[in-house]
Amino acid sequence: MVSDPDLNALWERHCELEFSAHDAAQTMTTMVAQPYVNHVPTMTGGVGQEALHHFYATHFIPKLPADTKLIPVSRTIGDNRIVDELIFCFTHDREIDFLLPGVAPTHKYVEVPLVAIVTFEGDKIANEHIYWDQASVLVQIGLLDPMGLPVAGVETARKVLDRSQPSNQLIDRK
Repeated sequence: MVSDPDLNALWERHCELEFSAHDAAQTMTTMVAQPYVNHVPTMTGGVGQEALHHFYATHFIPKLPADTKLIPVSRTIGDNRIVDELIFCFTHDREIDFLLPGVAPTHKYVEVPLVAIVTFEGDKIANEHIYWDQASVLVQIGLLDPMGLPVAGVETARKVLDRSQPSNQLIDRK
């Protein structure tokens, strides 16, 4: 075990293996023997090396849209945890099992705020809890009509990136 591991470098390497190298087996080398990942809005992921490798190799890495882009917003690094705030951008050009299971491609472009809470044990990732606003995703791909509902679409991501964007529009539309 490494005595003061560089959590930032470890997390960056893990993300590089997922999003750039597209290598499930190498991604798993960044994780403990019994890791777990939970995409909270859709309850997708896995527990344990075998199940999580299957998830990454079958439902995550090959299902990433061709134009997937992560825009960093903020990162907080603690003793054994990283909280990463991002904007996840993509075109819904394929069925995305982990994000929109069972939903056929709409070919709509989506920008959604996402938060990853990553816990480390030594120099390995123990778990990831990933949160995003599923209502915003559904509005952007046309599966949820925001009229009369307290939900928004791409505006949620735009507001995270630009605080000058208007506030209280859902309150003011009464």
